[in-house]
Amino acid sequence: MANIAITGAGRGIALEIVKLHLAKGDRIFALLRDPDGAAELNALAADSEGLITLHAMDVSEDESVRQGTADTGDTPVDILYNVAGVLGPRASQVEHADFDEWLGVLNVNVIGPMRVFQAFLPRLREGSRVVNFGSQMGASTWTHPGAEIYCTSKAAVHKLTQQVATGTTDRGIIAISVHPGWVQTDMGGPGADITPQESASGIVALAGRLTPDMSGGLYKWTGEPHAW
Repeated sequence: MANIAITGAGRGIALEIVKLHLAKGDRIFALLRDPDGAAELNALAADSEGLITLHAMDVSEDESVRQGTADTGDTPVDILYNVAGVLGPRASQVEHADFDEWLGVLNVNVIGPMRVFQAFLPRLREGSRVVNFGSQMGASTWTHPGAEIYCTSKAAVHKLTQQVATGTTDRGIIAISVHPGWVQTDMGGPGADITPQESASGIVALAGRLTPDMSGGLYKWTGEPHAW
């Protein structure tokens, strides 16, 4: 049985990742802003015989991350999924940028994963894996019109992941970024390429086969490396 911590656990891809790890018999710490509002996750937890517990955590707030992590106890964590994120405005900000919006998105998408990583770091051991949700929209090899805030935040996530991987090599921690695909979620929309179940299945399989030489890289949900 593996111990899993996952942010943004109440919906979308993260919720499907929870379901897959539950099917494996893993212990899951489900972290999300509003545990009471996550009906499906609560129903899963009620039938999980204690394998799933819900913990309040807003990744944009230092104290919330500290308290949410503390609420999960001191059990070592085998896989940490940093899923929580926001899209921000879709329209181009090249001519008219709202810098408060920029700071808000960067706080959630970039500083948020770092807050969570630091909070759980004492419980990460040799062989523990950190899976940060990036996007091909943050790769220099891929362009996307508009959404400058989201794109730049995900580029920062990729670099952050590389830095974290380098900085924890001596601890044996493996950290990667993953592009989850264009997924039929609230963010991706109903016309996206793949379902949350397909994305989650690929990501869980990837997390299960990570090796030290993969640390610091960006990977597609299919497990293939993604140039960035």
